Amino acid sequence: MERKKSFETLSGIPLKTVYDESDSPKHLPKPGEFPYTRGIHKNMYRSRLWTMRQYAGFGSAEETNKRYRYLLKQGQAGLSVAFDLPTQIGYDSDDSMSIGEVGKVGVAIDSLTDMEKLFEGIPLDQVSTSMTINAPASILLAMYMVTAEKQGVDPKKIMGTIQNDILKEYIARGTYIFPPKPSMRLITDVFQYCMEHTPHFNTISISGYHIREAGSTAVQEIAFTLANAIAYVEAAVKAGLDVDQFAPRLSFFFNAHNHFLEEIAKFRAARRMWATIMRDRFHAKLPKSMQLRFHTQTAGSTLTAQQPDNNIVRVTLQALASVLGGTQSLHTNARDEALALPTEESARIALRTQQIIAHESGVADTVDPFGGSYVIESLTDEIEEAAGSYLKQIEELGGAVDAVEQGFMQREIRKAALATQRDIESTEQIIVGMNQFKIEHEEPPELLRVDPALSDKQIKSLKKIKSDRNSEAVQIALQQLQQAASQDDNLMPFILNAVRVYATVGEICNSLRKVFGEYTV
Repeated sequence: MERKKSFETLSGIPLKTVYDESDSPKHLPKPGEFPYTRGIHKNMYRSRLWTMRQYAGFGSAEETNKRYRYLLKQGQAGLSVAFDLPTQIGYDSDDSMSIGEVGKVGVAIDSLTDMEKLFEGIPLDQVSTSMTINAPASILLAMYMVTAEKQGVDPKKIMGTIQNDILKEYIARGTYIFPPKPSMRLITDVFQYCMEHTPHFNTISISGYHIREAGSTAVQEIAFTLANAIAYVEAAVKAGLDVDQFAPRLSFFFNAHNHFLEEIAKFRAARRMWATIMRDRFHAKLPKSMQLRFHTQTAGSTLTAQQPDNNIVRVTLQALASVLGGTQSLHTNARDEALALPTEESARIALRTQQIIAHESGVADTVDPFGGSYVIESLTDEIEEAAGSYLKQIEELGGAVDAVEQGFMQREIRKAALATQRDIESTEQIIVGMNQFKIEHEEPPELLRVDPALSDKQIKSLKKIKSDRNSEAVQIALQQLQQAASQDDNLMPFILNAVRVYATVGEICNSLRKVFGEYTV
């Protein structure tokens, strides 16, 4: 097959035929040294491997609990919760808006009872849990904290992350509820409350993952993610928080895409940019405030329904790029996720992929193995320069919130996505098994099916919770929350009170909707 005439990364950065010493910096700071290009720890995986955190959630809390126990037995080090769509946008399972979606793309969580079932038999002082939840993040965090209390675990000992990144929802993903300004208030309320009450829990995971899944380039992914991060830090400082108090608990979430060299360089550039931003713009003093810690997930958008076993190879290369780029935790997608939620076997293969990289490949035995590579160092510089140019444009528009409201980032992503789609359709970009090297009459793999009776079962369970709880206590808690929302109080104590009396996600969100309204495009 004839090779393409031009060679460039997926961000459009031209690739030279060969790189030499003129493309590499004369001095590279060591791993663990500012600006952390080579990693935030001097020993990296020689001291401790990345956290293998497989994203899982489907059907009911009981079903998902079984999958979590299975993954932990297989050697997984951390849990990552996928919530169903109604939970993500603040509706209960019995709401008319939830019809057909209960438990489909994640686990249905209506009340504290569901959260207790989700983590039954899993000691929350011994496991690190990540929750991919944004608009109602404060509510799900409150449920997690109360579940820990009921286990006899001090919330100060719980470990994990809530995504809590609302700006990228307006940009790329769409699971928002409230307008930007009250949403930013909820985020800074979580920052403030958790500094004292959950000091080991990351209060936000600023996400480029979904920006990339929406069609952005690698350059856009880190530029828009860092622009959002700047907005969150500015909001927290404006709310009276000291940067060195909350910045060490900020974390990031990136995509690991197909272009192996560009992805390694992307992670290195992002670390360097963030360290400089925190030191020079926000005058952070603590090294931990400047260190970009990130979780990575392999790229769901690259998975194909055709020849799904090919996805194992894609995921392996993407995971390897994440490790070579210095990730702190990693989720590897399963081979069948372009078709359905992963089967148990597929989930195990995805986890084994990480374990083989960790224990058999040798890449974890030395820090930043590609550091000093002519091509990697050159790409790191070029990605930083291109992303910096985007940051300047966003600054000129008034910052990330204003840029979102003006649709700037959304338009840039759409343009990039269209260009990619045209390249795929013209076979300028080859997708093995889809637009080249096809197989006729493929046999479909065995898929996981969510029980269609789940919705009825979940609604029945929700009705029982509502009939058994103290309705008067629920109403008082919701009224107090609504009143606090109309003033300047930190909302976390009021949300916790509502959760403790078994107010539901939908009821709490509806109380806030009455004050904040809903965001519409």
